[in-house]
Amino acid sequence: MTAFFNKFRIGLLALRLAVLISTVLLLSCDKDELEIQNDFPFEVKVMPVPKDIAKGNTVEIRLTIKPTGNYNNMQYFIRYFQFDGQGTLRYYNEPPYQPNDLYGIPTRQFRLYYTSNSTVSQSFEVWISDNFGNEKQLSFEFNSSD
Repeated sequence: MTAFFNKFRIGLLALRLAVLISTVLLLSCDKDELEIQNDFPFEVKVMPVPKDIAKGNTVEIRLTIKPTGNYNNMQYFIRYFQFDGQGTLRYYNEPPYQPNDLYGIPTRQFRLYYTSNSTVSQSFEVWISDNFGNEKQLSFEFNSSD
């Protein structure tokens, strides 16, 4: 029976030692080193656009999404809302976007086309978001020209 208790005490001592070493190692690690970042904020660069637009004319809007990191599974989305005037916004030759609907953006560098349907000034906002909830808001204003 004494041999059994000696093996039990040695096993218990080994277990305590393992727990102590694990605790010391976990406490000595820098928490930031253990985190894996997959949330990369981004910026959106917009090339200059004209200030004026006539009814029926189209303006090209060139945009580039610049993420702060590189994550292979990053997805970007776009939605817009026009609050002054009337017009349509579309991606290349795709059908026009519907206000407040969410659309996928297949590339980080792309062009949008805004066509005026109005003889008054026009204003709209574009929101670009990613699959982690980061979002950027862009505002566009065009004066009516004849």
